[in-house]
Amino acid sequence: MRTYGPGFARAYNRLWAEFASGVAPRVQAFFETFPVSQRNRTVLDLCCGTGQLARHFLEAGYRVVGIDLSESMLEWARHNNAAYVAAGQARFLLGDAREFQLEEPAGLVVSTYDSLNHLPDLTDLRRCFVCTHRALDPEGLFVFDLNTRLGFRQRWNNITVLEGEEHLVVIRGIYGGWGDRALMRISGFVRAGEAWERFEDTVEETAFAIGDVREALGAAGFQVTWPALLSDLSTSLQDPEAHGRVFVVALKGP
Repeated sequence: MRTYGPGFARAYNRLWAEFASGVAPRVQAFFETFPVSQRNRTVLDLCCGTGQLARHFLEAGYRVVGIDLSESMLEWARHNNAAYVAAGQARFLLGDAREFQLEEPAGLVVSTYDSLNHLPDLTDLRRCFVCTHRALDPEGLFVFDLNTRLGFRQRWNNITVLEGEEHLVVIRGIYGGWGDRALMRISGFVRAGEAWERFEDTVEETAFAIGDVREALGAAGFQVTWPALLSDLSTSLQDPEAHGRVFVVALKGP
């Protein structure tokens, strides 16, 4: 699982953070249909990035713990949520999704924007699920999204150029030819004050079969799991592999 430097984190905060902001209201509304949401208002944002999803839950009155492997991402998360950090409502911690613990259980663990695709294999995904199960309230929920094989085929075999007044970014993606690994090379410039900061980084992801993911969740102790779309998290998909991005819901208890 790779970490990312300051240039990439700045670009991510500017260009890609809106995904989490769009996901958060739907996940919150879904979570609040469960009784646990009324008594456990702690959310773990796993692989929290620059903290936009966390900000939504903080503004809604939740307590948030964010974990990420990139200190550069965490610096932005703390900056974007500075008032909540100062008030003790939010903490953003350096940590690995495969090996973490919480001081107190969370009612909800959420991980977005294919963060768990960054794990290199099923062994590491299982480790993540074991840690997440341990971190949850007995009636807690785990909600995350994944790129499917179809999603990688549709969105990763291309070259994209993003150009604006404060950024110029070139994205080169490739999937296929070496199992279920996907690579994306991202390079460019982002404005940092009066100067321009050059960056170059590689995103590596893994395509997991949704059936294997559900088996791994069950082995970790989750009692009920189903794949869904963000637009309807309560309804199980009959053929999740027919969609490019799938959300997975896992309930710790019955």
